[in-house]
Amino acid sequence: MTSEALTLDAAENEFARTWKLVATDLDGTVIPRDRPLSARTLAAFAACDAAGIPVVPVTGRPPRWVTPLASEAGLRGQVVCANGAVVFDLDTDRVVRQHTIAVDVLRQVVAALRPALPGIGFALEAVVGFRREPEYATRFDTGLEQRVAAFEELLVDSPPVVKILAKCPGVSSDDMVAVARGAVGGLVNVTHSNAADSLVEIMAAGVSKASTLAEVAADRGTAASQVVAFGDMPNDLEMLRWAGRSYAMADGHPDALAAADAVAPDCGDDGVAQVLERLLSRR
Repeated sequence: MTSEALTLDAAENEFARTWKLVATDLDGTVIPRDRPLSARTLAAFAACDAAGIPVVPVTGRPPRWVTPLASEAGLRGQVVCANGAVVFDLDTDRVVRQHTIAVDVLRQVVAALRPALPGIGFALEAVVGFRREPEYATRFDTGLEQRVAAFEELLVDSPPVVKILAKCPGVSSDDMVAVARGAVGGLVNVTHSNAADSLVEIMAAGVSKASTLAEVAADRGTAASQVVAFGDMPNDLEMLRWAGRSYAMADGHPDALAAADAVAPDCGDDGVAQVLERLLSRR
């Protein structure tokens, strides 16, 4: 074993004595593409729960896409959704916290991005549903789609918006993020969760998985130093840097690998479960 590996092993051993909470992304981290949560991952989550260590999903998904998975995984308590814009309580089936984007900011973002990314289309995500422009093409049922119309019509009678989604065919998600940050980075937080798509996700300024996870952890009396976090994409970067111990999936985005303390095996190889099993064995 190299000296670097020994150092990482020592750091993990030290952390294993003090950790109190698991924060994990879902898609690409514990959910492989087109496959359900594995029996090994479910068992690892159950073992954490039995040890008094809660598992908090921290995802870009809206609550309506999380509750079926949480039920399957036997998870309880709170889930951080929409990249930190929403906290949903599984036990009471209600939203307990949301960080919305003001309507004037919505308009400013759209006005700035249209000339910067020709061909762009927008969608608005709210807790109660989803609205989109015709130019924002969907590949599957988004659930609770309320309206397809020109942007200003999407704002009519609109519930508070927690996330803007934008697609620009032919432009990679990484490139879209770079352009969007240059155009509106002072107004909002721009990220993405899938390098293969032409899609960015935009939250209110200062809102990220990390910022809201910090709120959830503080409510439990848990410090960042006691949290282990797992992720694989740019929307996980702040969380990976914030947590006391963080792991990027080996098949994750290069930026996630650079941000994390260590690397977990691929999602398809139950990398999160492997790390949790090891941490539990070292308590």
